Amino acid sequence: MNGAATTARRVRVCYFNTWAAGLEPAAAYLARVPALDLRPLVARADDADLLRKARLDCDWYAANLRCFAALRAEGIEFLPAWVTGKAGLLDAAKAPRESGEERWLVTMAHQPQALGDLAGRVFGLLAKSGVRHLFYAFDEASRFMPCFAAIAPHLDVLIHDELPLAEAGRAALRAGARTVHRSWVANFAPGETAWADAPEEKIYFLGSQMGLTPHRRRQIEFLRERFKDRFVASHDHSTPVDGRAALNRYKVGFCPEGRKFATPAMAASHTDRPFWCGCLGMVPVSEDSATGGRLEALHADGLIERYAHGDLRSLEAACERALAAPAERRRRIFEHFNRHETIGAVVAGVIAAG
Repeated sequence: MNGAATTARRVRVCYFNTWAAGLEPAAAYLARVPALDLRPLVARADDADLLRKARLDCDWYAANLRCFAALRAEGIEFLPAWVTGKAGLLDAAKAPRESGEERWLVTMAHQPQALGDLAGRVFGLLAKSGVRHLFYAFDEASRFMPCFAAIAPHLDVLIHDELPLAEAGRAALRAGARTVHRSWVANFAPGETAWADAPEEKIYFLGSQMGLTPHRRRQIEFLRERFKDRFVASHDHSTPVDGRAALNRYKVGFCPEGRKFATPAMAASHTDRPFWCGCLGMVPVSEDSATGGRLEALHADGLIERYAHGDLRSLEAACERALAAPAERRRRIFEHFNRHETIGAVVAGVIAAG
């Protein structure tokens, strides 16, 4: 064994997922999740549409776990990942540790709120037990997740899509907590996407009926009229996880402003759709915010096509540029997004930074 191997940090990630139950190895959960009976876990077990949406959501959170089970970073040995729901959360602290093991709890979205008034106490106990906590928040958690102030003192890392954080939430963070401003990115694990040499010369929009605001609908109707059958729109809530990879058959991904992204604090962030598109080798066409600056670094580096907020002519020109993009540019987009714009890459990088 060489010196580098003996000095590597040993890190185990435990992912808090409200679809899970007790503490278990990630591999075991991922093996059984396709057959998981969700009827006991939803409010109306006889509602077929609700069960379909529950399956989409359950599989989406399982895709996150697949990313955390494949973390890689120089100088770190990632031990086999775990997953737990509410029932096994404290067991993440009680379970025996391997020699030199750092244990990290990863939570995300607004899922800590599932613990309600107990959230601060539970995460405080985990922190006292030496479990470090990385919270990858989105949808303005410091403003709209009621338990944020209670859990903030126990966070080691907060990745947040809002800028600035709400002042009360920011003040509740402990002095040593690390904060990182980042959009929620793509939940593709390494190797889950494939390069398409000759995609269809079409623009694809993935959205949902819930997200069809007048602002979005106006743009969709314009693209349908302008590009005819070269514009394809899906409003089926979300694409099943096992069907996402096939979207690489389209050359361009249309990503208008998300319905929760019109506030000043979300002006620099976006939904995960441009990141999905980039990982699939599509050219993302992303809407700027009303005040400007959304995904500025990606725009400046030519990794997305950005159009002015609500400007149909700017949208048309961006789509034309994306459709004309050569394979070399798409390849650069594909490689960048898969290397840097996935939740696995972001979380591994933050953990590696200490």
